Amino acid sequence: MTTTQSLLGLINAYLAPVLLAVPVAVLLLLLGMRRGADDEDAAAHARREAGRALPAPAAQNAPATTTSATAAAAPALPAAPAAPAAPAAAGLVEAASVLVVDDSAVVRTKLRRLLEGAGYRVLQAADGEQALEVLAREPVSLLLTDLEMPNMDGFALIAAVQGSLETEHLPIVAITGHEELRARVQDCQGLYGLLRKPWNDRQLLDRVAALVALGRRSTPTVHPA
Repeated sequence: MTTTQSLLGLINAYLAPVLLAVPVAVLLLLLGMRRGADDEDAAAHARREAGRALPAPAAQNAPATTTSATAAAAPALPAAPAAPAAPAAAGLVEAASVLVVDDSAVVRTKLRRLLEGAGYRVLQAADGEQALEVLAREPVSLLLTDLEMPNMDGFALIAAVQGSLETEHLPIVAITGHEELRARVQDCQGLYGLLRKPWNDRQLLDRVAALVALGRRSTPTVHPA
């Protein structure tokens, strides 16, 4: 009896803790599994919330797509009508035509470039006869002529111009490189100026502009350069 009691005492001493530990272990295991499940649920919930907070890819592209669709659907606006061109300013220079008469093609070219650069319309003739032909068909504001030329020289041209009712009021400026001809110029009627060759561009343009503006409202006077 004593032995049996001793054996039972030993069994209780060793088995009781084991029997107590097993339920505790099971309980802890269950608690751990529950906590893991709760953690997974929390993580899944956090991911769902994060997914809701982020804009969907389609939403990000929506404005551009909408803008493109709107631009495609919008009707093309008609082009604005071109502004009417401003009328050309009325001026003596723009309206004036200058007849250059010289037997030298080089001189005619230089004078044409100079006068066209200042805005004048330039007509040309190689001698007095050609100049009269031009005057018969073209309105001219000023005659710029050499004095020594073949066929009809400048003196004969000036006399013919002054003797015609159609051209008697045409301003005339002579250009010459011969000093001996300058004395004869003083006797020419209707001459508004005399320039030397080679001429001064600024002086020539100033004289042309003044005569175009003045017309024949004053008595012709020779002004040697």
